[in-house]
Amino acid sequence: MAGISVTLDGDNIQLSFEKAGQSTAVVMDPHAARSLVKALGQLLVAIGESTDDSDDGYEEMLDVTSATIDVGTDETGQSVIALQAGHLSPFMLRLRDDEARHIANSLLEILNSPPDARISLGGH
Repeated sequence: MAGISVTLDGDNIQLSFEKAGQSTAVVMDPHAARSLVKALGQLLVAIGESTDDSDDGYEEMLDVTSATIDVGTDETGQSVIALQAGHLSPFMLRLRDDEARHIANSLLEILNSPPDARISLGGH
């Protein structure tokens, strides 16, 4: 397992890694460090890891920014949705059959309801 340490280097932040006897260090200004924290938080959300409830500068709901949303299956036949959301890099969601059915049925239910019912149900 790699060792990671974070220290101050004057007004900058130094992030050091050590693995298998080799060390690497990166020195960042505060702006770059904030960007790294935000990016790591977004990646944790993308892979389903929970984060604490503090205000880390990112939102739970991200607007889809993909020009297209691709829907298909992977090499094992699992349902896959590929898209980009917010500032995250493009990603794919692999869904079990029950998850894909739940999403499809929920979206159909929302789309088939009148707009005023959508708003009264929480703006879905």
